[in-house]
Amino acid sequence: MARRRDLLGLLGLGVVGGGLFSLRSHSAQADATVYPVSHTDAEWRAMLSPAAYTVLRQQGTEVPFSSKLDYETRKGIYACAGCALPVYASATKYDSHTGWPSFWQPLPKGIAETVDNSFGMQRTEVHCSRCGGHLGHVFPDGPQPTGLRYCMNGVALTFTASA
Repeated sequence: MARRRDLLGLLGLGVVGGGLFSLRSHSAQADATVYPVSHTDAEWRAMLSPAAYTVLRQQGTEVPFSSKLDYETRKGIYACAGCALPVYASATKYDSHTGWPSFWQPLPKGIAETVDNSFGMQRTEVHCSRCGGHLGHVFPDGPQPTGLRYCMNGVALTFTASA
């Protein structure tokens, strides 16, 4: 038989968990920026795979080590999977051993950054500057010359090899 203290503890966990979820939902919905490329929610759903939609439009995160782009080593360009805007060059990609494609510098005008206060912490969200699609986050623990790690979701990117 459950004790009152146990039930209150479970209720407290539910409130905290629900609060964190709502913080994330609010953060995802708070961006009212108008982007050069925009579509209705139904259009985005039709254009993108379910996984790409979850990451790009709902600020989701793919499972670490699940993206083939994490293992891509050819020369080329990484673009937003939502609008094809080039966002990273292979020359700035490195293996961060985190399970997501990582770069130390974006292409000029490829990305925009916003403060992400979800999950009870403050991070810097990286999104496409043309369609606003969520790409990942940037952290201050990358290699030189920038010292930054742009940790991207592979499902939010496409790759085109160059000669």
